[in-house]
Amino acid sequence: MQFVEANGAKIPAVGLGTWELRGRSCARLVEQALKLGYRHIDTARIYNNESDVGTALRKSGVKREDVFITTKLWNSDHGYESALRACDESLKRLGLKYLDLYLIHWPVPEIRGESWEALVQLLKDGKCRSIGVSNYTIQHLTELFDKSEIGPMVNQVEFSPFLYQKQLLDYCEQNKIQLEAYSPLTQGQKLKHHRIQQIAKKHNKTPAQVLIRWSLQHNLVTIPKSVREERIKENSQVFDYTLTIDDMRILDSLDENFRNSWDPTNAP
Repeated sequence: MQFVEANGAKIPAVGLGTWELRGRSCARLVEQALKLGYRHIDTARIYNNESDVGTALRKSGVKREDVFITTKLWNSDHGYESALRACDESLKRLGLKYLDLYLIHWPVPEIRGESWEALVQLLKDGKCRSIGVSNYTIQHLTELFDKSEIGPMVNQVEFSPFLYQKQLLDYCEQNKIQLEAYSPLTQGQKLKHHRIQQIAKKHNKTPAQVLIRWSLQHNLVTIPKSVREERIKENSQVFDYTLTIDDMRILDSLDENFRNSWDPTNAP
């Protein structure tokens, strides 16, 4: 597994997304991923699977310090004191003493500034080793920088060749924010696109592996999700080849503002 250095944090470049995974199946898939070599697991309070992720980590036999665990502050938990409590509750469900990364899940208006102050305090207290945001646009990030001396280490957003947010990527690079891609596989919606198929065939790889490799070559951390063990394994096998300059040019040209998830563009 390769790593990305971000503001002093060492983040495994490919993580396992766990949205919609719950219960025994979630614990089983996360444990399997850890045994396959994954060292980055992404969860959230709203996913209702933090306890399952914690169970899988303990059963896997992998040392806690070797795994990068991310969870997120949900909208109803915004506010200074609420955010502090929410982090403690997430830690309890996960069975952990600290988080590797704690994210504000959505830029809730009016009180997101208070929530960010809480995350800064959690960072100082050692309960979180890194803090960041999710679904933040340039507008939201600029507002945060205007109000806080400590900026986000990570911004996790939906990102793929079909949602190539180049301006946001450039802004994050300029401000030393690591961009993370969720839904990098377009939730399967674009895997049969003829350009993806052509490039996959040329490299003897799968369409999913091409999409993940594209993210990596844009220096993103990417968090693919699957409910099938063979796909989880496949998604990690992306470090033995490189897309060409021409491949990247073709993939970069596929942007059509295609989203599977919420659109924060007009969020106040």
